[in-house]
Amino acid sequence: MGAFDAWAGFGVTFRTMFRKTFTQGYPEKGKEKVTAPRFHGRHQLNRWPDGLEKCVGCELCAWACPADAIYVEGADNTDVERYSPGERYGRVYQINYLRCILCGLCIEACPTRALTMTNDFKLADVTREKMIYTKDRLLAPLLPGMEQPPHPRRLGADEKDYFLGLPSTGQPDNRTPSVGDDREAGR
Repeated sequence: MGAFDAWAGFGVTFRTMFRKTFTQGYPEKGKEKVTAPRFHGRHQLNRWPDGLEKCVGCELCAWACPADAIYVEGADNTDVERYSPGERYGRVYQINYLRCILCGLCIEACPTRALTMTNDFKLADVTREKMIYTKDRLLAPLLPGMEQPPHPRRLGADEKDYFLGLPSTGQPDNRTPSVGDDREAGR
């Protein structure tokens, strides 16, 4: 039995040795790698339907990160400058992808669903500085109908309507940014 097991192992090795992988000729040739729907890729800071940021600067994501890859510095909103609908917003938001292990504990800790993970897996870059993603690179692109913050809250007559995400139509906002929007925005 022992000799047969060894030859069976060699058979598996020889079958997989000459199999083509998706990385051969990448990125010039071949199709893009399709990831699983729940793949943990690059992070994204989401927005409310009027363009305000969902991040309230609570720093729970930074506390939950086992690799200490997230740095958040919160600040207070004012009536003149409002970046999120709450009292506070994330003034500084950084993720160090040299440390990040893409575990997803940060998105589980986020109480406002401000932080999610996309399917973007191309995170390599040429310098260490470019691997630290700042808030401008992490923010979701503005969709049609959104306004660049700072501005007052635009949705609903009261806070309940606003936080349910109901625009004047009364229907939930189901818009999602396309991959082309993110690349055209220079992110």
